[in-house]
Amino acid sequence: MGKEFIRSHEDVVVYQMSFEAAMRIFELSKSFPVEERYSLTDQIRRSSRSVCANLAEAWRKRRYKAAFLAKLSDCEAEAAETQVWLKFAVKCRYLEIEQGRELYRIYNQVLSGLVNMINNPNPWLIGK
Repeated sequence: MGKEFIRSHEDVVVYQMSFEAAMRIFELSKSFPVEERYSLTDQIRRSSRSVCANLAEAWRKRRYKAAFLAKLSDCEAEAAETQVWLKFAVKCRYLEIEQGRELYRIYNQVLSGLVNMINNPNPWLIGK
């Protein structure tokens, strides 16, 4: 999808990938032990959702390069945090190894897309 078809943050491939991954994490984390409810379960859900939320905020801050980049940086940090929680979930045997690997790969792609946007923000900015 070329940028000419992007009308909102929901049209950005990185957003779509991170949203779908967050929903998969939500579904998979339903089976995490009850004692993890206020730790790993909440943390992995929060960080995965935060990638999407921060990207939506970044989209609305495209008039201001520094604000746009700051929000994309927040997205990047949350995606990396999600990868850490995925590793914990696999090590604790709450996720199957292959499930963890697949989600980790998706977040590597999300991170790659975010870094590309951070390194080349001008095509995304408006009013410039």
